[in-house]
Amino acid sequence: MLSKEGDVMIGGAFSIHSKITSPSLVFTEKPKRLRCSSVNLREFRFAQTMIFAIEEINKNSSLLRNVSIGYRIYDNCGSTLSSMRAVMALINGDEWMLGKSCSGQSAVHAIIGESESSSTIVLSQTTGPFKIPVISHSATCECLSSRTEYPSFFRTIASDFYQSRALAQLVKHFGWTWVGAVNSDSDYGNNGMAIFLAAAQEEGVCVEYRERFHRAEPEKLLKVVDVIRKSTARVIVGFLAHVEMNNLLEQLSLHNITGRQFIGVEAWITANSLVTPTSFAVLGGSLGFAVQKANISGMEDFLVKGFWEFQCKEANQDSMINTTFCKENQDLMELIDYDDDVAELRYSSNIYKAVYAVAYSLHNILKCSNIQGCDKKVHVTHRQVVESLKQVNFTIKNGDRVWFDSTGATAARYEVVNWQHGPDGSVQFIPVGYYDASLPPGQRFVLKTEAIVWPGGSKELPVSVCSVSCHPGTHKVLQKGKPVCCYDCMPCAEGEISNTTDSNDCKKCPGEYWSNQNRDACILKNVEFLSFTEFMGKIIVFFTFFGVLLNLIVAALFLIKKDTPLIKANNSELSFLLLISLTLCFLCSLTFIGQPSEWSCMLRHTAFGITFVLCISCILGKTIVVLMAFKATLPGSNVMKWFGPVQQRLSVLAFTLIQVLICILWLTINPPFPYKNMNHYKDKIILECALGSPVGFWAVLGYIGLLAMLCFVLAFLARKLPDNFNEAKFITFSMLIFCAVWLTFIPAYVSSPGKFTVAVEIFAILASSYGLLFCIFAPKCYIIVIKPELNTKKHLMGKIQSK
Repeated sequence: MLSKEGDVMIGGAFSIHSKITSPSLVFTEKPKRLRCSSVNLREFRFAQTMIFAIEEINKNSSLLRNVSIGYRIYDNCGSTLSSMRAVMALINGDEWMLGKSCSGQSAVHAIIGESESSSTIVLSQTTGPFKIPVISHSATCECLSSRTEYPSFFRTIASDFYQSRALAQLVKHFGWTWVGAVNSDSDYGNNGMAIFLAAAQEEGVCVEYRERFHRAEPEKLLKVVDVIRKSTARVIVGFLAHVEMNNLLEQLSLHNITGRQFIGVEAWITANSLVTPTSFAVLGGSLGFAVQKANISGMEDFLVKGFWEFQCKEANQDSMINTTFCKENQDLMELIDYDDDVAELRYSSNIYKAVYAVAYSLHNILKCSNIQGCDKKVHVTHRQVVESLKQVNFTIKNGDRVWFDSTGATAARYEVVNWQHGPDGSVQFIPVGYYDASLPPGQRFVLKTEAIVWPGGSKELPVSVCSVSCHPGTHKVLQKGKPVCCYDCMPCAEGEISNTTDSNDCKKCPGEYWSNQNRDACILKNVEFLSFTEFMGKIIVFFTFFGVLLNLIVAALFLIKKDTPLIKANNSELSFLLLISLTLCFLCSLTFIGQPSEWSCMLRHTAFGITFVLCISCILGKTIVVLMAFKATLPGSNVMKWFGPVQQRLSVLAFTLIQVLICILWLTINPPFPYKNMNHYKDKIILECALGSPVGFWAVLGYIGLLAMLCFVLAFLARKLPDNFNEAKFITFSMLIFCAVWLTFIPAYVSSPGKFTVAVEIFAILASSYGLLFCIFAPKCYIIVIKPELNTKKHLMGKIQSK
């Protein structure tokens, strides 16, 4: 024990030794003194720092001016049992009580410690009923934030709530979505890991395994090592106390398990005890959060020299206990002038702040002033110290502000450190960033990635994922029975895209858009229609104008030979009108080519309907003329006067006007219109003319069919008339072809996709037009051009007589 008497007393509990030899516990004799071994240098520095802060305050004329602070510091040797003994000693003092009961003030007004959360919980639960304030410098378990269970607990370090969440953010920052997790099987490790796992899930990080062990469970430790060796995760989050971390490090080194990226916590990431000749092979490149370095003037000299001069000066009669301490702890005497660890001291500033927090609270309770000093008559109770600690707000000499929040903790500020080799080959903890929870959310995390050295001395960021990232154009499909980070990358379906990495699903493209080949962007669908520039359009134009040319040749031939008997006998007026209507039929096919517009859609169907009715009307007129002419040859018949040229013109006009009326009604009620057909093809738009009113379209076709059938029937009846009127045979054949073409057109039109629908309709127009042209006019042209000797009235009359 390290102690010094004072007007007010502060207790301390640290694990100056890390191993303990327990005596045999029998109830027939007084227990023997515990034997502790294996100096924990870091914990010893904590005790030294506490003494340094107290001595500095005792010399300070502005803080507790006429009041001296004493201390009692116990070594719990890393044992919960010993820790309980230390707590009881701090509460009761060292006196042997012979009475049946004890009462009175505790030996100390506040306790600084302990370092580990589990021991601190024991300490706080024991002192809680007595309202003795406990201030820890490194117990970070979130469980200690409960003011209901620990109303008199404070700490000069932040809760693990912030560190655990920051760990998850750090892992996510580097894209590590597949990690292992190992923690101490203690309040500190279990609570911290639970917070990390919840935060990791929020960040989309998956944990391949979660293992835990206690320092007294070597068999569990071996299982953890085996799990790490077999795992595929290259990143390990170690939420371990430094003792457990040291045990794990020894086993990993023994089994030569290297190349893992360790992510550490403040408990071990800067622990010098972990630096051994073989440890860097395992922990080199580790990243973690550390408490900021202590930068307090005068403290380094005191730790290395001043403490020993103060404690072990035998000439000082007031320090007999301390002299005994120096004689009985020869293992500590070896640390005189040892300063290799002083530069890396971090928790020492928390010890310093804790002592000053107690001093300021006592300063307020004793109503101290610079002139009159402190009122020593005031009876200081533990409850008063607790309430005063809640109100303290001061700044220590290095500029850090100290205050406690509603949970008794301070603001979360961490350095991000990286295990690296220094120029001299020594292991150094290099700061590569910081985390400050008091800053706005977007500014809390700052990292200098370029300064980080990864395991193996690499400058290349290690990869730790269960499945590689899914590139744009693909989406994630979870693997059955595995965490969400394990997935297969499946290409998006046609018409769907993903334009981000690791997309969970694909988005459908809008109606007029389609996915590109890589499925990572929506592009406008190709608009398809029958154009003049494509091959099919050129073929149609060729046959259209070829038909027009043939019509013009026939018309010219008929015009030249209009006075010949053959032309006169076949009603030249209707023949010329028929040739004109056929020319229009050929030309109307051109209205079906090109990009559909509102006017072209209305024109193509109406022009087609009217021109074909005009054509069929002319043929029907010629058929009726043939029949009437035959009737006129019978004795006493004057039928031709009822169907002369005027009546022929009027019949053609009447038949055509009926179609015109149908078309007007169609265009008025529900006309054809341009329509983007996106149903037939997924990847392109068919620009076509919608019928508007199907009834109107089929009425136009039906009327044409009605006239064609009427013409066919009449021509069929006239097929056996005298040879010089045998045009009826050719009309019959032409109507047969016409009807066959259009009957074939109906199923072909309905079943043809896209622009081929238009092509089928154009084919029907051209085929029927060519059929009429060749069947009706080819025989006449043959006689006019090839057999002109047959184009005589005598020959025609001779044929009549020969019958």
